[in-house]
Amino acid sequence: MTTKTGTFLVVAADEETATLRDVEDGQIVTLAENPDLEERMVLEGTVEPEPPLEVAYRVAEVEARRTIPVERSDLEPTAQASDLAAEQDIGEVTRRERAGEGELHVLTVEADRTDSAVADVIEDEETVARAARLGVDRVEIRADDGVVSVRYLPD
Repeated sequence: MTTKTGTFLVVAADEETATLRDVEDGQIVTLAENPDLEERMVLEGTVEPEPPLEVAYRVAEVEARRTIPVERSDLEPTAQASDLAAEQDIGEVTRRERAGEGELHVLTVEADRTDSAVADVIEDEETVARAARLGVDRVEIRADDGVVSVRYLPD
């Protein structure tokens, strides 16, 4: 690989190195040095091979770095989310664009699995990667018995 510009999710990081995943194509890039990145951080910028072997990379340019919070709200799912859930079978996911920016994902689960489904969404790094792809600033999760609403929102 040569120089690559994109949006990357930090999937692993320690004091010495970091591993990034391009949120668009899934390509993994290992950095030779960690430029103060933490796991689940989103980096928009350019990486390039580190000479002479060019098996590890370095961050050549940083356009932005940010953390996208993924949090559970005390609010119940909206009427729209509840209506979507009523139309789908358990285990299904419905995706809808939000008016303006972002997306709404509605998951239908067994009522007694609601809390564990919310925990799974919060812990899943793909939740942050999807938010980065959508260009949003936060993820809000609302839940009620059997319904999990994942809202990808602008600031």
